[in-house]
Amino acid sequence: MKLVREFVAQNNTSQIKHVIQILSQEFALSQHPHSRKGGLIGLAACSIALGKDSGLYLKELIEPVLTCFNDADSRLRYYACEALYNIVKVARGSVLPHFNVLFDGLSKLAADPDPNVKSGSELLDRLLKDIVTESNQFDLVGFIPLLRERIYSNNQYARQFIISWILVLESVPDINLLDYLPEILDGLFQILGDNSKEIRKMCEVALGEFLKEIKKNPSSVKFAEMANILVIHCQAADDLIQLTAMCWMREFIQLAGRVMLPYSSGILTAVLPCLSYDDRKKNIKEVANVCNQSLMKLVIPEDDEMDEAKQSMTLLAEPTPEESISNPEAASSGSLEASGDSNFSNSSVFTVTSSERIQVTLNLDGIVQVLDCHLHDTSIGMMTRIAVLKWLYHLYIKTPRKMFRHTDSLFPILLRTLSDESDEVILKDLEVLAEIASSPAGQTEGHGASDGSEARPSPVELHVPARASQLSSSGTKGLECSPSTPTMNSYFYKFMINLLKRFSSERKLLETRGAFIIRQLCLLLNAENIFHSMADILLREEDLKFASTMVHTLNTILLTSSELFQLRNQLKDLKTPESRNLFCCLYRSWCHNPVTTVSLCFLTQNYKHAYDLIQKFGDLEVTVDFLTEVDKLVQLIECPIFTYLRLQLLDVKNNPYLIKALYGLLMLLPQSSAFQLLSHRLQCVPNPELMQTADSTKPSTGFKRASASNIDYTELLQHFEKVQNKHLEARHQRAGRAEQLDRRVVL
Repeated sequence: MKLVREFVAQNNTSQIKHVIQILSQEFALSQHPHSRKGGLIGLAACSIALGKDSGLYLKELIEPVLTCFNDADSRLRYYACEALYNIVKVARGSVLPHFNVLFDGLSKLAADPDPNVKSGSELLDRLLKDIVTESNQFDLVGFIPLLRERIYSNNQYARQFIISWILVLESVPDINLLDYLPEILDGLFQILGDNSKEIRKMCEVALGEFLKEIKKNPSSVKFAEMANILVIHCQAADDLIQLTAMCWMREFIQLAGRVMLPYSSGILTAVLPCLSYDDRKKNIKEVANVCNQSLMKLVIPEDDEMDEAKQSMTLLAEPTPEESISNPEAASSGSLEASGDSNFSNSSVFTVTSSERIQVTLNLDGIVQVLDCHLHDTSIGMMTRIAVLKWLYHLYIKTPRKMFRHTDSLFPILLRTLSDESDEVILKDLEVLAEIASSPAGQTEGHGASDGSEARPSPVELHVPARASQLSSSGTKGLECSPSTPTMNSYFYKFMINLLKRFSSERKLLETRGAFIIRQLCLLLNAENIFHSMADILLREEDLKFASTMVHTLNTILLTSSELFQLRNQLKDLKTPESRNLFCCLYRSWCHNPVTTVSLCFLTQNYKHAYDLIQKFGDLEVTVDFLTEVDKLVQLIECPIFTYLRLQLLDVKNNPYLIKALYGLLMLLPQSSAFQLLSHRLQCVPNPELMQTADSTKPSTGFKRASASNIDYTELLQHFEKVQNKHLEARHQRAGRAEQLDRRVVL
């Protein structure tokens, strides 16, 4: 040490270097342990003797000491740690140019099995942290590659060492670690899954500090570069990692706004399954729900109008395959384009500067692919299915023109979803289907039924209100119809055809959910259109048994559902050409079921025609099912819906055919409870002579209504007979096939 001080006083650098070289080569790097120990002590003493001039010789002083960090003898590793401590303590800020090699050496000692070595390394580590904290010359750019490499260590102590350094660097005002967060974020989430509670807590604190910085300075955050990292960790099996990543995703969507849109498919892949979590993962579920809602708000009507050619003008690159999530089907195909605006009014929302203005063009392909994939997955939870359908509905509302390009592929799975076990899922599914059927965007050519055989054979005009959301929610929603109302698009009739096909192939669906589905459609769309189109389709139904069942279902809905109140009123008087046209359309299909045809005549006050129909019943094959339906009709006559009919029995003179029709039903019934009920009702019909008044000579205006003009009842009766003959032939054919089958079994 004395010799070195003399050389320093003489400014003899060559001799100083010679001394250091001897201590290094002949002692510190010697094969003999004692020599190495002496060399380390000598190098430390040399550094102390050099004082402030030690910075000139740091490379020569540090390298041999760091070599001894790998010594097999733990005592020598401890002496090396002590020597380096003394060197660094003297040099202070001068060691910063050599920080990376020091950090590399320390990261190894942090995991040293010897407690003394580890204790010594901790002292050196604290000293180095103090120096970095005090200095404003730390080379962060040069350090980041090393940090990125070391952060993936699986050693518990090495991880603790890394996190401690990140916390220190975060706390230094002159060091902006946030700029390099994309380089280390993935590694931080890996460490968050460590088995040690202490390390997990440290990592949680570090991530929390980063998130605070992001909220304070969103304009300087590279949101896009970290989006896919979060997408990956939002799907982690570890609850803490998943919750933390989901919280980050929530903040990113709310702060960065539309910058996150290109990553929507990946975000939805991660978020949607979480919506069905139970109470054990309640926190994750709640945050995921916020993410989902916030992301949905980013899709705006302008996305439907934006010129897709602008994608070539992208200022920020599209996510690379390396950045994309592991599932290619879930990866977004969107690209970052210009848009500085966000859908949030919060003043802290990320606003890009003019020099880095971002334009985002929404590409629906990836999003629709993810939504379609989730709908096909029968294992997903109910809340996830509802969220998927809400997304589809939202996209059809905000971007209908682009969404209709995907309708042909979505249509089959939306129809299958009608068989879902959850009523709420079916309701959302019907909302989507109703929007598809009524959206003006579906009017364009080429969006019609893909199957030519399903093309509509007769031109029947269908009307629908412009938007279901513009209608009242009073139960008469969608029933108003005027010449100014836009017509249904080409998907409406295709929807009705496929819905009836589904009811035909899934009779259980018709039995359990048929009425529910049709009633909801009458609320979402136009009830007259629903019944008109279904009647039109059933008129050509080849499966006569299904046609009869379906007509019975529709008739029950028409007569009993509150949603059909206005339509019943429209049919009750047949005052308008539209109502008479509807009656004739319904009648022709209702002929598949004789009793429902009579009930339709009762509803429309066509009592003479009802009587004529009942007269024809004598020629029909009276079965138990037939009598059961007559029984149900008698029960219906006693319901509030037919109050007006019962009151018309008071006007015997003007309603003779009503009374005759009711007596006709009575004669059809065996002497059952329904027979007694109708018989008692008819006994209450007053004697016409007793009902005469002083004004009886004047024309009655009581319950008499003008006969509906433009209706050829003779032709309708002939149509009824023709349809019933078809049903009779079909029953005989079925009976014949059954008899042949029985014979084969016997043989």
